[in-house]
Amino acid sequence: MALPVSAGVVAPASPLSRVSRVFPWVVFTLTFGLLLSDYMSRQVLSAVFPFLKEEWGLTDTQLGSLTSIVALTVGVLAVPLSLVGDRWGRVRAIVVMAVVWSLATLGCALAAGYGHLLAARLLIGVGEAAYGSVGLAVVLAVFSAKRRASLTGAFMAAGSFGSVLGVALGGVLAVHFGWRWAFAAMGIFGLVLAVLYRALITERKLTAHKIDDDAETGPSLAAGEQRARLATLFSTPAVVFAYLGGGLQLFITGSLFAWLPSYFNRAYDLAPDRAAKVAALYILVIGAGMVVCGMVTDRVGRVQPLGKWTVAIVFAALTLVFLGAGFAMQPGGPQKLLLAVGCFFAAGTTGPTGAMVARLTHESIRATAFGTLTFFNNVLGLAAGSLVTGILADRFGLETAMRYVPLAAVGAVILLIAGRQAYPSSIRRLEPAAATDAQDGDTA
Repeated sequence: MALPVSAGVVAPASPLSRVSRVFPWVVFTLTFGLLLSDYMSRQVLSAVFPFLKEEWGLTDTQLGSLTSIVALTVGVLAVPLSLVGDRWGRVRAIVVMAVVWSLATLGCALAAGYGHLLAARLLIGVGEAAYGSVGLAVVLAVFSAKRRASLTGAFMAAGSFGSVLGVALGGVLAVHFGWRWAFAAMGIFGLVLAVLYRALITERKLTAHKIDDDAETGPSLAAGEQRARLATLFSTPAVVFAYLGGGLQLFITGSLFAWLPSYFNRAYDLAPDRAAKVAALYILVIGAGMVVCGMVTDRVGRVQPLGKWTVAIVFAALTLVFLGAGFAMQPGGPQKLLLAVGCFFAAGTTGPTGAMVARLTHESIRATAFGTLTFFNNVLGLAAGSLVTGILADRFGLETAMRYVPLAAVGAVILLIAGRQAYPSSIRRLEPAAATDAQDGDTA
């Protein structure tokens, strides 16, 4: 029998209500942690470039291919595997993916040559392919829509922070214990997190804590539909421009992730471990910029929805200005300062474009939508950036190659401006029924 509650007396919060507030942050923390592991496994390679170049005599193009093969595989498989995650169960998919990329990272430690290492890196890409999209869909499902850009920026910043840890720890481990142990440590860390995720997060708990916001939930489903059609992934010009603009901007980020350690090694004549630590600081700045830029986007977007596009354009333009000026200068203190400012904005478009994709697609296929965004982020961005820069470095030298990298922001700005222009009509196209109802109400 329930005890009566006196008037004016507030009943204590039930365990369920406390869990409801805590569980979303448990989801965010563990999903964020696995993305750290994802990028630690991916980017530890950059820290051991000098060791592989010396031991196996690899060219810069070969080194770049070892990085780009992961991003390329992620791009190609992101959409189909994200679709599997939407249909099969997102938690189950996340755990399987983490186990695959962690075991593949351990395989890198056992590689006997370039071919073996390339194959192991490909398997890392298979494991990581849909993680960012499925993981982000899981996070956004248990938080308010008003936090989308902030959460997207913060979540994706784990890629930068994981790259920092991968590069910095990888460089130290490679110097003291050999480059193989750098890979082994990352693989073990990923397996531990996968076990924790499986133990603490389930589909049932996610369903119980799912947030159904009325504001900015995405397009409505047609009568009788329970899941949006895949065609809606490309149903408006604005979402296509978001995919393309966000992806092209990450060309710069992909190049920075892969080549900053080697840049400081060659341009500043730093030892590999020292160069890795310096590069890690700049990658940390990239991550911090993603978080701050996402928060700025949400704040601006509350006043003016088009403001999300505007700030993304500004972030891309600032990247062009500061990184372009920085890499054009001779090595030294002023260059380092300009590069730091440019790095802060280099991935600042991630939060805005993620928020736009979420707004323009339905929750039932949101992991697949983010998988589509991941495809463009990797094929146009992370894969292309590392490989193209490596090819240019073989031909012109790494210092010269890096001067061309910021030019990708020109294309990103153009695409984002086009997206901003198309956004109002795209929103109207998504919800014709809602617009008709509103007009009927006004007429009445």
